[in-house]
Amino acid sequence: MTETGSLLLTFFIVCGLGVFTGGLPGNEKHAACVSIIGSVASLALLTASGIVLLSGRAFSMALWALPLFGKMMLGMDRMSALFLFITGMVFLPVSIFSAGYLKRYTGRYSLKSFAVFYFLLFASIALTLMAMDVLSFVIGWEAMSLLGYLLVNYEHEQADTTRSGMVMLLMSEAGTLAVILAFVILARTTGDMGFASLRAGAVHLGAVAGWFVFLLSFFGFGVKAGLVPVNSWLPMAHPVAPGNVSAILSGVILNLGIYGIVRINADILPIAGTGQGLVVLLIGTLSALVGILYATPEDDMKKMLAHSSIENMGIVTAGLGAGFVFLTSGHPVPAGLAFIAALYHMTNHSLYKALLFLGAGSVDMQVGSRHMQGLGGLIRRMPWTALFFLVGALSIAALPPFNGFVSEWLTLQTLLQCAVLPSKAVKITFALCGAGLALTAALAVTCFVKAFAMNFLGKERSEKAAKAAEAAPSMTISMGILAVACFLFGILPTYVIPAMDRVVQPYVHVSAVDQLVPPFFTVGRGNDKFDRTFVADFHKLGAQVGSRVLPGRGLVIMHRGGKRNPVIFAMSPAYTVAVLLLLLGGTFLIIRLLTRRRSLTHGPAWSGGLGRLPPEMTYSATGFSNPVRVIFRGIFRPVTVRDARETVANHFRSAIRKDQLEIHMIDRLFGKPIVHYGRRLAERLGRMHSGRVNAYAAYVLAALLAVLLIQGLA
Repeated sequence: MTETGSLLLTFFIVCGLGVFTGGLPGNEKHAACVSIIGSVASLALLTASGIVLLSGRAFSMALWALPLFGKMMLGMDRMSALFLFITGMVFLPVSIFSAGYLKRYTGRYSLKSFAVFYFLLFASIALTLMAMDVLSFVIGWEAMSLLGYLLVNYEHEQADTTRSGMVMLLMSEAGTLAVILAFVILARTTGDMGFASLRAGAVHLGAVAGWFVFLLSFFGFGVKAGLVPVNSWLPMAHPVAPGNVSAILSGVILNLGIYGIVRINADILPIAGTGQGLVVLLIGTLSALVGILYATPEDDMKKMLAHSSIENMGIVTAGLGAGFVFLTSGHPVPAGLAFIAALYHMTNHSLYKALLFLGAGSVDMQVGSRHMQGLGGLIRRMPWTALFFLVGALSIAALPPFNGFVSEWLTLQTLLQCAVLPSKAVKITFALCGAGLALTAALAVTCFVKAFAMNFLGKERSEKAAKAAEAAPSMTISMGILAVACFLFGILPTYVIPAMDRVVQPYVHVSAVDQLVPPFFTVGRGNDKFDRTFVADFHKLGAQVGSRVLPGRGLVIMHRGGKRNPVIFAMSPAYTVAVLLLLLGGTFLIIRLLTRRRSLTHGPAWSGGLGRLPPEMTYSATGFSNPVRVIFRGIFRPVTVRDARETVANHFRSAIRKDQLEIHMIDRLFGKPIVHYGRRLAERLGRMHSGRVNAYAAYVLAALLAVLLIQGLA
């Protein structure tokens, strides 16, 4: 057995050990069991997938041969290795976090069941990503969906939890049925259900069948990815799930939807038309914009992060759509750049969203509330949580030097390459989508400035917030691991991009890494791909700084152009950090020199004659986001359920109380009409139950004739 096979076998054995240990009697040690065994399993998976990701040595093994389905196969190529690596990166800190977090459920819910479901979910995710045939994939996918539902529904005594979990499960099953139908269409041209056979037989599918496979797979997997218009379950599931489960849900499970889209539409049946790529691009952009619009005014931290997950999955999908359009238009290099940007952003989202959900879980556990209106001032009570949450907020707001900036910047820059496309209509579509994503990025800054400020800055707006204490060490350490990862993935993109390039190269059939990460460190030692004068100009700017101590190509990202425009865009997060530190350090020294002889007198701040500014007079989360709510009122379309003015004190002091009910635009445009017409159809079909045997016999005869007619046409 190969080294990769041994590590994967170790991973599944450790997960089995976790299930066995979790099933033992007692309830005290299960939190430590989840933490220790989950960390070991994560390290095994990280090592196995890292070997395949970096070396390219694919792994495969046959399980069983079944008469109707052929061989059941497990394997790992670079694409599945990337998703498995991300899974390990999220599960490792989440497992550590669980040691302290799960103690909140002691005596309330069974930690034994949580441990069993946790390790089974971990194994089922790995099985899904390693499946090389339809049957293995569907088994892993169904197990993952069911176990995800069970963990989301962990606090099952709450009515909202049960309802939200059921909506999540039903929508997931609807998506699964669409995916299975797509596989059935693919399997018509082959007698085998293996992915390799489907890939070989897909060339014989017609254009109409290809569109059906695309639509079924894209929207079927889009349910799991949380894309518009099949995203209603996500903001319902996150608020009711435990904090560590929410981190897995956004950091890992949403990625499986992206994996399915890529596996079918880039690998098994590559998209052949520009129209399909534009559908992906438009849906991605719409998802990103709708997600951040609903995240910005949200008061519940976890619900806000859930809407933000829709936004980020939309950005990833938009990048994939741009790549599909470039590829089908005969421009493989921009296609490779778009795919790299999309996968890079998906990786970054997994890191910072897991960090933010763990931070929200810590606040919820220590304060007992997720509503920002009643928080504030937590930076003094929970300094480490505040610091790591700030890193996550800066990362998701795409501010340098953190990871979200690099991938969003690459995505926007790639969309600007639409000038190479021949169609004016496609160029206009790219321009509009680029503007939509730019607006999304701006709203994301507003959203997460509010999230950090309303939670951690200012004065405590409730007694619970005033009495909060820092989370357990295991919880802060896990957040620290993710915060460091966000920083490293932000300042070292020139090490990440070549790995991503090797993942997408089989689908675009060209390497884009030389176009994006020129080898400035090594070009002076015999590299003949770059003009020496061109390289010398960049060396004068410092592109070779660090070459004596750092391996690799360099620290500069640069998209090369032609002779008339040799540089399309360029940047270096690592050098930016160095310059930023010099500027901040120099500014600090200058201020200290100018003020060293001055004495400062500290006194109470004047607050309108009040001795102490009461919390209700401070800026609230609702007030902060109200401009967004007002500007986009036509989208939100709230319904006022109470509008009253009450006298609360002398001197005509009154309180205006206004309660508004907001129905999500997707539910308003799609959900409510479907329910309405579904009920009308059910009422009409109900009239068929007449109780007359002759009528029932006529129904059977009509159904038989319809089947025979369809079979004859086929």
